[in-house]
Amino acid sequence: MTVESLDTGSPTPPTPPPTDDGGPASPWGLRDFRLLWFGRVVAVLGIQIQSSALLWQVYEIARRDHPIQEASLYLGLVGLCQFLPLLAFTLPAGAMADRRDRKRTVALSIVVEAFCAAGFLAMALHGSPPLWGLLAVAALFGAARAFLAPASQAFLPMVVGRKALPPAIAAQSIAFQTGAIAGPALGGVIVGINVPLAYAVAMGLFLLGVSCFLLIRTSGKPRNPDNKLPPLEAVKEGLAYVWKTKIVLGAISLDLVVVLLAGVALLTPIFARDILHVGPEGFGLLRASFGVGALGMAVYLSRYPITRNGGRWMFAAVAVFGLCTLTFGLSKTVWLSGLALLVGGAADMISVNIRQTLIQLATPDHMRGRVSSVSMLFIGASNELGEAYSGVVVRILGPIGAAVFGGFGALAATGVWAKLFPSLRKADRLS
Repeated sequence: MTVESLDTGSPTPPTPPPTDDGGPASPWGLRDFRLLWFGRVVAVLGIQIQSSALLWQVYEIARRDHPIQEASLYLGLVGLCQFLPLLAFTLPAGAMADRRDRKRTVALSIVVEAFCAAGFLAMALHGSPPLWGLLAVAALFGAARAFLAPASQAFLPMVVGRKALPPAIAAQSIAFQTGAIAGPALGGVIVGINVPLAYAVAMGLFLLGVSCFLLIRTSGKPRNPDNKLPPLEAVKEGLAYVWKTKIVLGAISLDLVVVLLAGVALLTPIFARDILHVGPEGFGLLRASFGVGALGMAVYLSRYPITRNGGRWMFAAVAVFGLCTLTFGLSKTVWLSGLALLVGGAADMISVNIRQTLIQLATPDHMRGRVSSVSMLFIGASNELGEAYSGVVVRILGPIGAAVFGGFGALAATGVWAKLFPSLRKADRLS
């Protein structure tokens, strides 16, 4: 992608990153990328298995003493406890990723995630763990993710170089969705057998993931690290860059609003247990359906990338995502619910692919950590904030009402953002 082919909404086009244009066009010939890719697969797999176990365990404990609406608030607390550390640490973590060794930061973050899995395991073996203990470990896990995400995203271009970056981004999406598909499915099966076993498997996967990162030979030290600015000023510089680049601001803020309104991750255990009555296996199926759709689209985009009308594709994909959320909320059968999540995952991947390619190629290496942290704060943290928001809305409207309200909200947001960010709507070439 050439940055000049996009209307960024800023007075002058962003400066391309000072990376080498040479190197292989495909990242798969690089040993370090293969290790990075596999490490990401197993780490995401561990996160998804652990998340499935935690959501199911918290909901089961809460339902012992509370009706559905009140029990759903505890699920919302899981998201809130992971969001607050993300809110507090993500921007400083981005500034750190532009000063410190990114590979080392990623490895240490995954080690902390493994310790969190061990904490969940110890409490699950206790038999009746306190909810406050589960939420406290979830908060520590959120803090580890805050440092992992910006460093990981900024490290990818260092491993593959500029020429192989677009297919590497698609491949990373495939890695994420592979874990996102297998994780919930395996999590549902393992939770049905034994909850402590799910946490033990997650811990083992985290340790395998950190081993892959430690075997990578590429240096994680940023090129020309910006150590002159104080940390607070460095954070402000990253925020200013995103603000001036309106096409990036519009893309990530649209995703924030839509995920906040229409994210259904928190609703899947409620629908599986109390509406569709399909148990933990059906819960795993619903959790995996979204990832299956996203993975299929990621594979397609890796072979046939979107190169024209990028803005229109993004807005169309967001609208489809809203319609799928609406369908999920009104569905009374598990196959229709799964199909709605499948199509919604494919639509979401189109938006993710356009956004991530734009951000990585339009950002200089010495600012990638900060810009990635802003993106993470808007997009990644929106998942956890969306869970907390969904818990409150379920308390007020019930689970079906919450899904229907979110679907209509996503459709409305699509129209509003198309008017507020015309440069995003008119974005054409992405190659």
